[in-house]
Amino acid sequence: MMKRHVFKFARSRMGFADFNCFLVDFETGSCSTSRNSDSKGLLSHQMNASAPRMCSTSCAKVPEDLPKDNPVSDMLLDSFGRLHTYLRISLTERCNLRCQYCMPAEGVDLTPSPKILSQNEIVRLANLFVSSGVDKIRLTGGEPTIRKDIEDICLHLSNLNGLKTLAITTNGITLARKLPKLKECGLTSVNISLDTLVPAKFEFMTRRKGHQKVMESINAAIDLGYNPVKVNCVVMRGFNDDEICDFVELTRDKPINIRFIEFMPFDGNVWNVKKLVPYSEMLDRVVKRFPDLKRLQDHPTDTAKNFRVDEHAGAVSFITSMTEHFCAGCNRLRLLADGNFKVCLFGPSEVSLRDPLRQGANDHELREIIGSAVKKKKASHAGMFDIAKTANRPMIHIGG
Repeated sequence: MMKRHVFKFARSRMGFADFNCFLVDFETGSCSTSRNSDSKGLLSHQMNASAPRMCSTSCAKVPEDLPKDNPVSDMLLDSFGRLHTYLRISLTERCNLRCQYCMPAEGVDLTPSPKILSQNEIVRLANLFVSSGVDKIRLTGGEPTIRKDIEDICLHLSNLNGLKTLAITTNGITLARKLPKLKECGLTSVNISLDTLVPAKFEFMTRRKGHQKVMESINAAIDLGYNPVKVNCVVMRGFNDDEICDFVELTRDKPINIRFIEFMPFDGNVWNVKKLVPYSEMLDRVVKRFPDLKRLQDHPTDTAKNFRVDEHAGAVSFITSMTEHFCAGCNRLRLLADGNFKVCLFGPSEVSLRDPLRQGANDHELREIIGSAVKKKKASHAGMFDIAKTANRPMIHIGG
């Protein structure tokens, strides 16, 4: 008899309850979703597994021992019934920008290179997660595109059987020239960080030049057929909150998904609640300028509340980590560049996978470590004021 479990998530959606169920078959690893909602509109998510890819890189050999299937593993289930199928992998702590909300002005101490996960270690751990049921991986940093072997990493990861989405979050400085090869190596989704449309503000926020390069990367991603191209914008009062509607204008003629992110506290970014522009205020500003803004239907594990202006090619989203958290539907895990495993972005708890891996741990032993950490994941984060007082790493160490 098939063993099945149903996981339910409930989140408030614009005044009505939106209930979602995951039906997970633990023999086949298949998942189905049902929804009880009267919301209208739909964001289409097409995450089709692709055939193995071959492209010439500096290390053009695809692993021959790929997993044959990916049954859902108990390793990915926490004590609240949340199924974690999304892994964010930080490839490096290094970055070619110095964004104020990510890195303190004095900089950060970087992990010595020998203690950073190697390509083989990344692929082995990713293989373990995907063979256990993870179907989406996002590459982050630091700035992931400055890692010299990123093409090889993409090639190996994209060929893992069962992986449906291989995404990247990047600042876009070097992306335009690297993206054609990354797409050839299996990169399926692109998020580009851009917090202002004003070059002078960009230089002030990032402590570096490069605004035009980011805009070129956004257009390059569109030209290569990425749809949508997601643009992440951290909104801070007194800095860029006056540009919210200008960002929405970018969605008029291009398949851009602007994602407004509430300012979040991390070590060294001098977070202050006065800088926080809450989702409700951002939404009000957009609706006043664009009264035809319509709510879209979200996937139960979405971090964003999604909208579209009538007749616009793109979409508008709000990531409300501080004022309306989405912990009940969280399906994300994080593997840091130094090999530490983190089950919550805002939680200080970490466990090393690098150390047991280098000490010869087998897959069963690594799964035990991962599963134990996942089971200890809390129901929700502590709230923005407590987060601001809790010791955590800078965002550049954790991975964006």
